[in-house]
Amino acid sequence: MGLVAGDRRHRWWTTPLVALAFLVLVAIPVLAVLPSSLVAEKENQRLGVEQPAPFARTPASAQPVKDRLLFGDLGDVAEQYVPEGDFYFVTVLEPSQSVLSWVLGRDEPAIQFLTEEEKYGFRSPEQRRSLALEQMRTSEQVAQFVALQRVGFDVELVPGDVLIDEIVCLVPNEDGTECIEWAPSDEVLDPGDRILSVEGVEVDGVEDLGQVLAGYEAGDVVVMDIDRPGTGPLEVEVTLTSSPSEPDRTIVGFYPFDTRRVELPFELDIDTGSIGGPSAGLAFTLTMIDELTPGELTGGGNVAVTGTIELDGSVGAIGGLRQKASSVAQAGVTVFLVPASQSDEDIAAAEEAGGDGLEIVPVATLEEAIEALQERGGDPIPPAPGS
Repeated sequence: MGLVAGDRRHRWWTTPLVALAFLVLVAIPVLAVLPSSLVAEKENQRLGVEQPAPFARTPASAQPVKDRLLFGDLGDVAEQYVPEGDFYFVTVLEPSQSVLSWVLGRDEPAIQFLTEEEKYGFRSPEQRRSLALEQMRTSEQVAQFVALQRVGFDVELVPGDVLIDEIVCLVPNEDGTECIEWAPSDEVLDPGDRILSVEGVEVDGVEDLGQVLAGYEAGDVVVMDIDRPGTGPLEVEVTLTSSPSEPDRTIVGFYPFDTRRVELPFELDIDTGSIGGPSAGLAFTLTMIDELTPGELTGGGNVAVTGTIELDGSVGAIGGLRQKASSVAQAGVTVFLVPASQSDEDIAAAEEAGGDGLEIVPVATLEEAIEALQERGGDPIPPAPGS
């Protein structure tokens, strides 16, 4: 009888425990569907106000470049030396977030929640995607130019399409954080637009555009054929204006994207797939140098690399460094070359996200990157021509 009485005495716990378990089971899928903007906020530094943060920058992957480098027939022009080691380029993601992912990730050093402005800026998703892919293509071309020039080949860049990067701001506010007056072209042109012709004359490069505009003055209206991402061909009428820095020069009113292409002495391609952005430039450059020179630039191991590459060999800053450091550590790579121009805050955050097992090495130029690799066991390569 004592056992029966005891069971009845404690039986009242059963119902609330079952109810609690049921609520937890229901809450998890609900929180996984609700957008993080319901609870996540972040200060907009430009406006000085709190805004919803429905997105997050998160680690994606660290991938070997060698698998994406495709050489054609080199003939007698060059010789390919396939290395054992590899350079890894690193990517990030900026997906939409749920309340559940906010709860789980808000204290993670490798996750940064983003406002809509931080993710898209003032461009539409289509414009941003188009420019990101163009940045990757340009990065690939510049990397080929710098790498082949570094190992002694005579290469040159030829003009590419006229692609709009940004509209010109004629009058900024006092601290330069906002534009008070945009160029008249802002009414009909958008970042990502490709200029096909002006007044019926085909435009094959920025130089062609300057020649076509010769003789026009600020205030004149010209007819342009453009190709807009997500829309297709359009005909627009653009009112010309004067350059803010050179009042006597007539301009359309946009900054062009660098779309120049390199002419190579042999077939070479980099399969970038759907990956966008310019941050793999240094990784591409080092991989090509490694495959076109004897020895192991990595010392036979794997090295992760991020940073843009410029025509003069300088390495430019990139976004998402802490997320990339996390991806590199997860891939088991222990050395990570990063741009020296990253802020101290970026470097510190990357070191935290990458952990104690990841060595982060800031480099400012291609030559500094090569020296850093040699200091860590990489084979030397011949000096640059003319050095």
